[in-house]
Amino acid sequence: MSKLDTATDARSGKGHRDENFPVASHLIHPRQRGAILAFYNFVRAGDDVADHAELSPERKIELLDRLADSLTGAGPSDPEAEPLKRELAARGLPPRHALELLDAFRMDARKNRYADWDELIHYCRYSAMPVGRFVLDVHGEDPARVWKSSDAICAALQIINHLQDCGKDFAGLDRVYIPQDALDRHGATVAMLGAPKASPQLRAVIAELAQRCLVLLDEGAVLPDLIDDLRLSLEIAAIHRLAVVLAKGLTTRDPLSEKVHHGKAAFALTALGGVAATLARRPFRGRTVRGAAQGIRS
Repeated sequence: MSKLDTATDARSGKGHRDENFPVASHLIHPRQRGAILAFYNFVRAGDDVADHAELSPERKIELLDRLADSLTGAGPSDPEAEPLKRELAARGLPPRHALELLDAFRMDARKNRYADWDELIHYCRYSAMPVGRFVLDVHGEDPARVWKSSDAICAALQIINHLQDCGKDFAGLDRVYIPQDALDRHGATVAMLGAPKASPQLRAVIAELAQRCLVLLDEGAVLPDLIDDLRLSLEIAAIHRLAVVLAKGLTTRDPLSEKVHHGKAAFALTALGGVAATLARRPFRGRTVRGAAQGIRS
């Protein structure tokens, strides 16, 4: 057996506490946290395969296919898939969302450039939106009511992460999620991502994309008020508030030379602000839910 014979061999050691946004924080009810963390760990294993510098694209896809087969029962058991497989079986949930994440990682194995915003959003449809949908499904929320807003927030979170990591992704993986047409509009080039400091042209590109993330976040702002589960509502409100702060930061800051993410104290205060605002609105959410229902029917 080679050193990188399984998805476990490719693990980076990164865990849910290392992410830019909370993953199953203690706001989430304990009865749901196990399923969410099992999903995260499965997805993390696939992501580590897709990002591994020593694996060929073909080998990455082979390992991702093995993870998919293990999760669905079409192939041998894999320790990276078994916890999620058990959680899905216990809850009667299909593996759809996890399999869509593996599709995104297959894209990463084959593709390292994006032509335009629509192409990037298509990637987010598989790399980000299934995460929110899974969490909502675990909580029994109504997909017709909540998926659309969740998709907007998740796409924004993904692109914010891309912008924060744009230099690292280019240097380490030759992967560029910034759309080529956005670079062209501002006279920027991919090579500028390799500089220690962003050029004015690249800063303009990042600011434009961050502003588009703010539009997505505005579209998703209603989500906490649409969710029945209070604890999940508060978790999403905290994440949304953090994302808005980070997106605004990216409109003025340089992720190649500056730290965009806030320290732990500012991070916590920002999240608490989102929680408090949602709690204050909670007694009036009936009107928001009724409005959403009318929108679905119309």
